[in-house]
Amino acid sequence: MTDTSTTSAPRRRLPVPDGTVPVGIALLIAGIATYAFFRIGTLAVGGDDEFAPIVALWFATFALVPGFFLPLEQELGRALAHRRAVGHGTRPVISKVTRLGIGLVVVIVVVILIASVWITSGYFGGDWWMLLALIATFVAFAPAHLARGVCSGSGRFVDYAIILGSDGVIRIVLCIGLAVVGVTAAGAYGLAIAVSPLFAVAYVWRRGALAPIERSATPDAMAAAGGADASPHDDPHGPPASWSEVTPNLGWLLLGSVFAAGLLNAGPITMTLLAEDFEADLVTRFSYGVLLARVPLFLFQAVQAALLPGLSRLAARGELVEFRAGMSRLAVVVVGVGIAGTLGAFALGPFAIELVYDAELGGRTLAALALASGVYMMALALGQAVIALRGHALVAIGWGLGVVTFVLAVAFASDDLFRRIEIGLFLSSVVSMIAFGVALKLKLDAGEDRTEAESLMGAATPRKWA
Repeated sequence: MTDTSTTSAPRRRLPVPDGTVPVGIALLIAGIATYAFFRIGTLAVGGDDEFAPIVALWFATFALVPGFFLPLEQELGRALAHRRAVGHGTRPVISKVTRLGIGLVVVIVVVILIASVWITSGYFGGDWWMLLALIATFVAFAPAHLARGVCSGSGRFVDYAIILGSDGVIRIVLCIGLAVVGVTAAGAYGLAIAVSPLFAVAYVWRRGALAPIERSATPDAMAAAGGADASPHDDPHGPPASWSEVTPNLGWLLLGSVFAAGLLNAGPITMTLLAEDFEADLVTRFSYGVLLARVPLFLFQAVQAALLPGLSRLAARGELVEFRAGMSRLAVVVVGVGIAGTLGAFALGPFAIELVYDAELGGRTLAALALASGVYMMALALGQAVIALRGHALVAIGWGLGVVTFVLAVAFASDDLFRRIEIGLFLSSVVSMIAFGVALKLKLDAGEDRTEAESLMGAATPRKWA
């Protein structure tokens, strides 16, 4: 299969990367399905108290699973985008990262089994079905993230959107089916969370969307790949992929991703751990508020899916002026969305949460959560840019500083549980955002200085004329 995607000048001037629109539509569908899942699930199991273990599973899943597998998705997408830029086939990279993903799943499942007693009693309230569902999420979400990495790195964003959007739809279909037949056990709904992404992965695989891209035989691609290595007579699958190609900074990326995902879901998880037994409904209501306040951040995933491959291609080509301009336009969009989300949460949030979930939460709390999400969204965008410039260690450090800030704020900021978590979420995101902003400026300045020096050396080098 030959990659035929092109990037036109008008599309480059858009403030968001290519592929954002289909992924955004999919995320909107998935978001609606998520709210429906929480609402129908609460009614099906008998109320907020009974639904609390599912809430705990939900936020543990989306704190842990992306933390471990999003780096594989991102590195796969980055490596595939780089190979496309130089006309190399992508099969060796896909095979290499797939083997790495299988090994990671095995290690994680073993660790969960070793800590199973503590996890079940300390977090899931003794519900072993929730532990089984947690293991199943790792097994099922790993191929989903790998498939998304193949689609984003190959420029197949419609297929990426199918995986993302159908996950939520299938989950709500399973939830409705369980409710119709009268199932009230929380474990069944937990397993519905786990298996939902497998259906979409199977579908996009059947339609060929996960097939590798073969080497491009166009003169431009061969010239970009360089000399004999780009010969159309070579293996169309491309040169073998070394571990250094697919995992040059995976350790740092994995550490940063775990910190970032943990920070994103730290609010509900901390509420679950610190709330008393009689405050289960408080945990659920707070989780509703987090979901509602996170709508702009949820939709930003559409930008994130296309952001890293696009920035990686610009960085690979040394187009740092385009890189800087694109990030500036994106920053304006993120700031605008963050402000609108915060004001909307304050003014309309209490009405929306009562309408959707039949729950009460104040406008100040919702606005604080939305503001923290907006700052986190900016930190996420800046962090992706630093990763594209190979600043993986700086990103891990930045998210790590955010985690430390959150822990300190929760411990000392206030005696009120809601208030201390709100302050922790906001301050941690601010610290990470500042760290990434400084790192990005340093990386861009260093890259532009190096490009200018190389240009001067090239101009001073005598040319050999034929």
